[in-house]
Amino acid sequence: MRFDIITLFPDFFVSPLQSGLLGKAIANQIAAVHLTNPRDFTTDKHHRVDDEPYGGGVGMLMKPEPIFAAVESLPDLPRREVLLMTPQGQPMTQPLFQTLASDYDQLVCICGHYEGVDERVLNLVTREVSLGDFVLTCGEIPALALLNGVIRLMPGTVGKTDSLKYESFEDGLLDYPQYTRPAEFRGWTVPEVLRSGNHGAIAQWRRQQQLQRTRDRRPDLFEAWQQSQERLGESSDRD
Repeated sequence: MRFDIITLFPDFFVSPLQSGLLGKAIANQIAAVHLTNPRDFTTDKHHRVDDEPYGGGVGMLMKPEPIFAAVESLPDLPRREVLLMTPQGQPMTQPLFQTLASDYDQLVCICGHYEGVDERVLNLVTREVSLGDFVLTCGEIPALALLNGVIRLMPGTVGKTDSLKYESFEDGLLDYPQYTRPAEFRGWTVPEVLRSGNHGAIAQWRRQQQLQRTRDRRPDLFEAWQQSQERLGESSDRD
C-alpha cells in the first residue's frame, strides 16, 4: 500500500518510519510512505502556507492553494482515500483501520496546523479522521497513529498473524490479562488456571476476563457488544 503524508514537518516521521515493525514493513516493501511538504508548492517569495481567517478570529489557517497543489502532484491510484486529520472527524477505531487496510491501495493523509485548514480543502477530502475528542498541536501525531494502526494489519507486518485475532477490539471486547515468567513476582502470582495446561479452562477464563474487563473499564463497548450479540441471536432465530 502507498501512503502519502502531506506535512509541513517531514522530519517528524523520519525516526518512527525507521523503527520497529513500521521500519521493517517499509524495508520489506509491504508499505511505501512518501512525505510531501506543501511549502514546496507555494509561489510567493516568503513561501507562506497560512493566512488570517476571513471574519477575524484568533490564529491562522492553512491556505488551500499549497495543499491542493501538493495533493494534485501525487500519483492517483484506483482505490485512493484522502484523509484529513481533524478533531471534527470520524474517531479512529480498529474497524476503521481494518477497512483502510483491506479496501484501499493508497491513503493520502493531510496534516493540519495552526487553527486548521481552509474549508475548501474539504473538496479534496474523502474522509475526515480524528484521534479523539481533544486538540493537538499538529496533524502529524494522528497521522502517525493511523499509519501504525493500518500497516500492522497488512500481511507480512506482524510475524504471528494469529496475534491479530486475539487482541483488544477485534471482537468488540477488550483483551484478557496476560502473564509471563516468573510465576511469582513480589507476591503477585500468575492465575493457577493459566499454568494448568487445560486449554479449555484457559479459554473459558480468558473469555470471562474479557467480559468482566470490558464491562468494568468500557461500559460503552460492553453495551455495544451486548447489542451486537442480541442482533446475532435474532438473526439466528430467523434462520
